[in-house]
Amino acid sequence: MPPSTPRPRIVVVGSINLDLVVACARLPLPGETVAGRSLREIPGGKGANQAVAAARLGAQVAMIGRVGDDAYGKRLRAELVAAGVDAAHVRETPHCRSGLAAINVSDAGENTIVVIGGANAKLSPTDVAASESAFRDAQVLLVQLEVPLDTIVAAVKLAQRHGVRVIVDPAPATDSLPAELLAADAICPNETEAARLCGNAVETAEDARAAAAWFCRRGAKTAIVKRGAQGCVVATSDGRQHEYAAYKVEVVDTTAAGDAFAGGLGVALAEGQPLDRAIEFASATAAISVTREGAQPAMPTREEVESLIAPHSAQ
Repeated sequence: MPPSTPRPRIVVVGSINLDLVVACARLPLPGETVAGRSLREIPGGKGANQAVAAARLGAQVAMIGRVGDDAYGKRLRAELVAAGVDAAHVRETPHCRSGLAAINVSDAGENTIVVIGGANAKLSPTDVAASESAFRDAQVLLVQLEVPLDTIVAAVKLAQRHGVRVIVDPAPATDSLPAELLAADAICPNETEAARLCGNAVETAEDARAAAAWFCRRGAKTAIVKRGAQGCVVATSDGRQHEYAAYKVEVVDTTAAGDAFAGGLGVALAEGQPLDRAIEFASATAAISVTREGAQPAMPTREEVESLIAPHSAQ
């Protein structure tokens, strides 16, 4: 982004959690106990992660969410501010605990996550309406599924009234979505999330192409099915499809990959970059994030993303 270019404005409506991250040699099987190597407390939540990702890439980001009236809540809000996120619309919920996520991360970089919603479950359409000022002059809205669906729908409708593009990350996985979310400007499920929504297995590139087309038939302008190390498949409402390879990196922790992708995609589209370039930018953001531990601490800077992209663009 050239120095003279105005910083894009992004609104994020979503979850704010504290991640309790346990490192272990491998993930336990059901009923099995394995020894953990370390425990870390790291700010997380899909919404907050995406907000931090976008801010670190140079966007002006407003976060709309809720934390509890506990020590974690104060810490989480402070972490957002320290990352450059506008937390004026992050509200404290009386007599409620902040959201928590218990995360196991193996030496192979795989993870399992259990989320306790806490104050996130209290985020309401009224909160969104009270934050309407954040939508003015914004280019992109990022939403996920760790807060109540009626709140997300309210945010999408408000964004549309203000001409703000909507990017839906349908995580955690669910079996159905309201029509307003399916008809987003961009929807970016991973294979598991796509399979749950489509009702068909998504294991191969052909499966991913079929799933992406399914989303477009239901109103999405762009559907991106993320396939991890296999890259992603993209379909657009005009019938075009394209496969994008993933950047080859050494994987340490995949916890934040999807959130990094969404943040990168949001920034690129908010800047008016063409779709191909936006996918490349989002993929590079996600690739760098998996080479590091944690969620928000793993989010790369603009310079790091551009440095990864540059050699490939020259080929």
